[in-house]
Amino acid sequence: MYVKQAANVVELLEFFARHGEAATIAEIADTLQWPRSSTFNIIGTLVEKGYLYEPRTRGGYFPSPRWQTIIRQIDERDPVPTALIELVDTIAERTGETTAVGSASGLHVIFLYARESQQPIRYFATVGTRVPIHASSAGRAILAQMSEKEREQLYRKLVFEKYSDSTPMGIEKIEGELRAAAERGYHQSNSEYIADLAGASLPLPMGGKRLSIVSAGPVSRCIGRRAEMAGIIRSAIEEAGLDAGWQAAAAQA
Repeated sequence: MYVKQAANVVELLEFFARHGEAATIAEIADTLQWPRSSTFNIIGTLVEKGYLYEPRTRGGYFPSPRWQTIIRQIDERDPVPTALIELVDTIAERTGETTAVGSASGLHVIFLYARESQQPIRYFATVGTRVPIHASSAGRAILAQMSEKEREQLYRKLVFEKYSDSTPMGIEKIEGELRAAAERGYHQSNSEYIADLAGASLPLPMGGKRLSIVSAGPVSRCIGRRAEMAGIIRSAIEEAGLDAGWQAAAAQA
């Protein structure tokens, strides 16, 4: 489901993040290619709610500190643990590839934290990046933590869109990938959703949540390193003392 009004607010915030300073209604409308009337209504509503203000009279609008207050309150109730951030950073440094921690969000996995590779050619992933739960190693590492019944319920909702020749296009194919990963000891991908991207993932149950850790990069650099990358992820998890949850997930898979 796509709700345009909600998407517009997100686009507006992303605009200000890029723009970095106050902007007039005309500047916003022209950049985002919105009708002036719609832009005026959105800006007016956010001003009335206290989320936008004019730093200088007639100098344009900018997000107010109220956003920070709201986000801080949310983050305090469900923070990404420091240990998890440090784990991702460690894996990224050791593999040299973009690394992220993901959580299930409907039929997708959303990255809660990501550390991009420093290589010029790399996998571009940020907080909020979403990938299909069935067509990514990060997603299947979460599927493996679900019961058979839970997976069956999720499969009923899937739309098998073919992103590439290697996209799993059926339930049996997904289940086969899960069985292979259980024997192999890690989940892997090869251009299933994003072209020329290969990676390795491990499940990471933590604090009652089903998470996964993925490290990925260009096929030319990573296709032959997936076992090595999985080993680095596993070692880092053990060193961080988070292996109890991983072992439980591995046993379940």
